Amino acid sequence: MASYIGRRELLVALGGAAAAWPLAAHGQQPAVPVIGYLHGQSPERLPHLMGAFRQGLNETGYIEGRNVAIQLRAAEGQIGRLPALAAELVDRRVDVIAATGGINSALAAKMATTTIPIVFLSGDDPVKLGMVASFNRPGGNATGIYVFLQAMEAKRLGLLHELVPTAVTVAALLNPSNAGFQLQMKNIEDAARALGLQAHILNATNEQDIHAAFTALGKLRPGALLVGADPFFNARREQLTTLAAHYAIPAIYEAREYAVAGGLMSYGTSLIEGYRQVGIYTGRILKGEKPADLPVVQSTTFEFVLNLKTAKALGLEVPPGLSARADEVIE
Repeated sequence: MASYIGRRELLVALGGAAAAWPLAAHGQQPAVPVIGYLHGQSPERLPHLMGAFRQGLNETGYIEGRNVAIQLRAAEGQIGRLPALAAELVDRRVDVIAATGGINSALAAKMATTTIPIVFLSGDDPVKLGMVASFNRPGGNATGIYVFLQAMEAKRLGLLHELVPTAVTVAALLNPSNAGFQLQMKNIEDAARALGLQAHILNATNEQDIHAAFTALGKLRPGALLVGADPFFNARREQLTTLAAHYAIPAIYEAREYAVAGGLMSYGTSLIEGYRQVGIYTGRILKGEKPADLPVVQSTTFEFVLNLKTAKALGLEVPPGLSARADEVIE
């Protein structure tokens, strides 16, 4: 009886080992999907946005380090590096590419692959840029979130004019390496003419350029400043708001984060919500949905934020009607 039990246990043990042998022998583990996270700037400068992306992933059941891995490639503001970084992710055979930190990331990913799914965040019209065929039926291997940031320049200039109606000249700080630069500049110049303002366009593609632009502002002495919507500027919002305070120039920006950092005012869509939506779409694609079947999400919520403390420091009187329209007032 004892020998029979021993033989049975041995057979069970051998059976279990045989079943496990192929996995052990070949080093196979349950497949963990890999996300290629392509960013045009430095994600560590924008930790709240990376956190929002992970939150969206979590909402679809994916948690980094548990059942999904993320391969990060960041251009650190050097847009020319993006094609090579996108090619690295393609060679890595990631399951999906999340392209953020500027539309240039999405364009680089689109050029690198026609098969790996791409989820992008775009401040400019992705149809005009050729990322998708249409908003409702993207087609191809890309879809994403359109946050309207660059399309809002005229609205931002109008709000700035309301707060500083005596200004007859305005300066606009733009990044010429942005794929939407030409349209962005045209929108600002057209809006300035409609308001009877003279616009001076200043360019910056690195931190030294930003300092040079503010030195030029000191000589031009415009009545107000519009900082164009651009991930490069957003990643350097503390530098920009500090310089605006130093030169005592009223300025408007694209996102709430600027006003929180001490900027005078901001108007735009929520970047946090946009990155969360990128995470959600990335998770849905990992679950098997196709980019071609996922309509481009168009942001519908806009945030107007006023920093009254900064307005007081600049000696500005905020019209009651303007402050009443603000979604948030920082005092």
